[in-house]
Amino acid sequence: MEMEENHKQSNLSVQVCEENRLNNESQRNHGQGTKRKEILVEVKKQLWLAGPLVVVSVLQYCLRMISIMFVGRLGELSLSGASMATSFASVTGFSLLLGMASALETLCGQSYGAKQYHLLGIHMQRAMFVLLIVSIPLAVIWANTEPILRAIGQDADIAAESGRYARFMIPSIFAYGVLQCLVKFLQTQNIVFPMVACSGIVTLLHIFWCWVLVFKSGLGSRGAALAISISYWTNVLLFALYVKFSSSCAKSRTGLSKEAFKNIPSFLRLAIPSAIMICLETWSFETMVLLSGLLPNPKLETSVLSIILNTASIVWMIPFGLSGAVSIRVSNELGAWRPKAARLAVFVVVAMAITEGILVGSVLVLIRNVWGYAYSNDIEVVKYVAIMLPILAASNFVDGLQCVLSGCLRHEPGSNAHSMPGPESKSALWCLVYPNDIVGNARGCGWQKIGAYVNLGSYYLVGIPSAVVFAFVLHIGAKAQKAAERECDSRAPVDAIS
Repeated sequence: MEMEENHKQSNLSVQVCEENRLNNESQRNHGQGTKRKEILVEVKKQLWLAGPLVVVSVLQYCLRMISIMFVGRLGELSLSGASMATSFASVTGFSLLLGMASALETLCGQSYGAKQYHLLGIHMQRAMFVLLIVSIPLAVIWANTEPILRAIGQDADIAAESGRYARFMIPSIFAYGVLQCLVKFLQTQNIVFPMVACSGIVTLLHIFWCWVLVFKSGLGSRGAALAISISYWTNVLLFALYVKFSSSCAKSRTGLSKEAFKNIPSFLRLAIPSAIMICLETWSFETMVLLSGLLPNPKLETSVLSIILNTASIVWMIPFGLSGAVSIRVSNELGAWRPKAARLAVFVVVAMAITEGILVGSVLVLIRNVWGYAYSNDIEVVKYVAIMLPILAASNFVDGLQCVLSGCLRHEPGSNAHSMPGPESKSALWCLVYPNDIVGNARGCGWQKIGAYVNLGSYYLVGIPSAVVFAFVLHIGAKAQKAAERECDSRAPVDAIS
């Protein structure tokens, strides 16, 4: 009897263990299935946001690029002057305003996540007011582009051409600041497809304006700059009309409010670090164009490097769109008190950035021999561009990762978390209570500043000094030019025979 009873107990134990094992496997499989579904949902959300944001960013940047393409048909000096002026404008104006407007990704994004919709319109108005004030001294700088470029040793002819181009771009700087505020206001509410439509219309009109003003009006390169100003203001008008009359913005749009003129220091505490983080990166690339004007053949070097940086800016819009998408997702989730969802968003965007970098890099390598013709018919320029595109492909891969990670840093509360009872304090509270639920342990401690320090060290302590050594000590640029010349010479007999 005892043996039978022990045998039954043993069988019962085995059965219980088997049931526990099956339950554990079921729970584990269910957990894996749930996590896989969460990842797929997050990927869909980010692609739904990032796709239109990439298109909008590319279309808006194409306004300047298309103008340069039209100017390139006027000659090498016109192309060099327009390229230099565009780089100067980006360094002294566009990048600064873009960075300051990025503070709205924090303020509007978290307000939307916390369902405090009335604050979105107030934040936008405050940002517009600040950016318009900042644009005034920037316009004065643009008006003095020629003497500034001469003072830093640029070629006199290129400096004069750049000065004329920059003066006709002055109206665009005021439009650009307002435009970026409208873009952030809409994208943080996940309203992205209307922006694509408006930007597409403006880009098509811009081609028409460039053709008329460059070739038909007699303005030449100045017409291309004026076309930029017209197109930016047209974009502002279309976005403003949408915000005014669309039902999608009914909860968030507010009339002119006195609240917009309050708490400006709080806005600046977010805007300035965000601007520094973006400007340090942008300035490093534009510094290359300015340095190229000091090389032995400044017209060729400036033209080629401008083409490369314009191309880099185009492909950079893809990770920049991903950056905007993850910034919206993380700020919305923090505003809604869901830090684990914010962490998942960061992991997903990093994987997407790696995939994008590989695909875009492969395309750049494949089109290297024909891409230069989009900007110039000069064979020397085209061959030089072909040599540099593989380098750009490698750079874009790393820069894409840096860009999306920077987007994860632009939604922290800054020092006003304790004084403002809105979504900013919620974000700070979550990051203090659950420090490991956000990627990294420094979340909530001023990551915009950390991002600025990282950019400062990587670009200005390593990147630019390395560029100076390669260009002026090792003469890498001259060697690339000679290689292009040798390739042209080697093909000359074949072309003659054919």
